[in-house]
Amino acid sequence: MILYIGDWFTVLAMFLLAGEASDNSPLAIAGVLAVRSFTFAPLEPITGMLADRFPRKTLMVIANVFSFVVLVAFIQSGMVESLFSVYLLAMLLVVGRATYDPAQTAYLPKVCDEDELLTANALISGGWSASMGIGAGLAGFVISQYGVETGLMIDSVTFLVAAVVISTLPHGGPDPDERRTGSPLEMFKDIFAGWGFILRRPQISRIVLAKGMWATGGGAQIFLLIIIGMEADFADIETGAAGIGVLYMARGFGSGFGPIVSRPLMTVRRYMPYIIGLSLGGAGLLYVGVSQAEWGIITLVLVFFSHACSGTSWVFSTTLLQRRTDNDWMGRVAGTDNLIIVLTMGVSTIGAGYILEEDLLSLRDILLLTGMIQITVGALWLLLASPREKRFLA
Repeated sequence: MILYIGDWFTVLAMFLLAGEASDNSPLAIAGVLAVRSFTFAPLEPITGMLADRFPRKTLMVIANVFSFVVLVAFIQSGMVESLFSVYLLAMLLVVGRATYDPAQTAYLPKVCDEDELLTANALISGGWSASMGIGAGLAGFVISQYGVETGLMIDSVTFLVAAVVISTLPHGGPDPDERRTGSPLEMFKDIFAGWGFILRRPQISRIVLAKGMWATGGGAQIFLLIIIGMEADFADIETGAAGIGVLYMARGFGSGFGPIVSRPLMTVRRYMPYIIGLSLGGAGLLYVGVSQAEWGIITLVLVFFSHACSGTSWVFSTTLLQRRTDNDWMGRVAGTDNLIIVLTMGVSTIGAGYILEEDLLSLRDILLLTGMIQITVGALWLLLASPREKRFLA
């Protein structure tokens, strides 16, 4: 939670720095998210493989120390004034996160039994979401009052604190007899073996696609919240950093609310085949509402409940992957899961930025389009994947 709270100070700072360097170009601001996604994508299969070869706790500590060093170096050198430097910072911080995420996902099943996994993932999602809400809200206030550099300094400290906290955790695998050594060629063979493992098991491959299905519209929506925050006044909240912060706060709290409230439904076998499809459709329907409503409190409510739906799908699909995947494949499955979502998010984000930049559609039209895309993929899940899930569970 400390780590995720700090993240939003840097992410929000990068949005604002990209806007300042480009005269608030939508495409340049979308570029921050796109650069993050397109850097994540090629790294995830590699870092997922590393999580099956090397101690996962150690990888998480190294990832945070690396991010701390990178951020301090940028602050001390003053390298945050050009668009190029903002994108470079985004890329380097992604290296740390891409190392951390698969290791964390693969770590969890080693310290929880199967019955605890759903609760653990719901708590992690709730913690991530609360941290996003708190972090985005605090970051918006701090940066609007004290400037971007202060926000970056706060985030650098959280990386160091997170590394210390993680170092106190139990081992979490892989066990010594599960670790493998070998040449870089053998490591890359492991990556392809992981993809083969997924493709041969439809009960895993269709779950791997679930987050990517949300991201077809969700990647653009996360970017469009920034544009809304720059344009809209929410009562006494100013536009800019504070406006973006309050929207991301609604998104964060919603993402945690959904999985915690819907957790009892996730354990009922007859509902399980339909949860992902209904969640995807619900997230899209609520963004259709965002596209039609006046900016204000109703916008925050709709964003909150849309991301409650997407958070439910996220936690449920992650738990299913952990339950259905053997430990020695878990890192590569998690890496592939992340690869698909970040690649889809990158395409979705840059597409929305280009459409706004060229005035091909209005902001509300793009919001409507992304909502309709999510409703469509939710319907496809219910038509094509739900029957297969039902047969598998039976």
